[in-house]
Amino acid sequence: MPANKTSHLGEFFKGLWKDNPIMVLLLGLCPALAVTNSAYNGLGMGAATTFVLVGSNILVSIIKPIVPKSVRIPVYIVVIAAFVTVVDMLLKAYQYELSRSLGLFVPLIVVNCIILGRAEAFASRNTVLRSALDGLGMALGFTLALFFLGAVREIIGSGTITFFQMGETEIKFNLLGKNYPGILVMILPPGAFLTLGFMLAARNAIQKRLNKKTR
Repeated sequence: MPANKTSHLGEFFKGLWKDNPIMVLLLGLCPALAVTNSAYNGLGMGAATTFVLVGSNILVSIIKPIVPKSVRIPVYIVVIAAFVTVVDMLLKAYQYELSRSLGLFVPLIVVNCIILGRAEAFASRNTVLRSALDGLGMALGFTLALFFLGAVREIIGSGTITFFQMGETEIKFNLLGKNYPGILVMILPPGAFLTLGFMLAARNAIQKRLNKKTR
């Protein structure tokens, strides 16, 4: 029993650090660079991806015994597209402004390498529980990376950090004062590349120190 519990926990935690989709596997970089001009956009994109990834992993794991190998990829894409359609309609119904901010990148979750990759490489070969934990861990790792990327860009770019926004209601903090001039490049595409580069460098430096300590 302890070995199984450890294994299950390992499936969940690997996506947070060891196999983080953005920081290690370098997957899903298009939405990561395009929509993370604020922390809230990063959270929104992460939440949408989490819904699709966990749902598709569970369903693929359930139907794998009855799906012929010759058509498994088209079937997985249809499953993913169904979850993407649901999340896209929910965003338009309850978070219209966020839906507009994320734009085409919500429908494009269908072709996100993370989603199809986990369905093919993991969910189609493992139990429902392990597939759910794998999807949740990978999705949370993706969301945390998006949030941190968006938060850094927003703080440096405008001096604020936004956690929630809907109509006139928002949870937004001005961290650097009202007189902070802002650095425009940070909320533009070049700022995304710069921030991601520093994040990757920081992650690699931390991992090297951890590797040295374990030797």
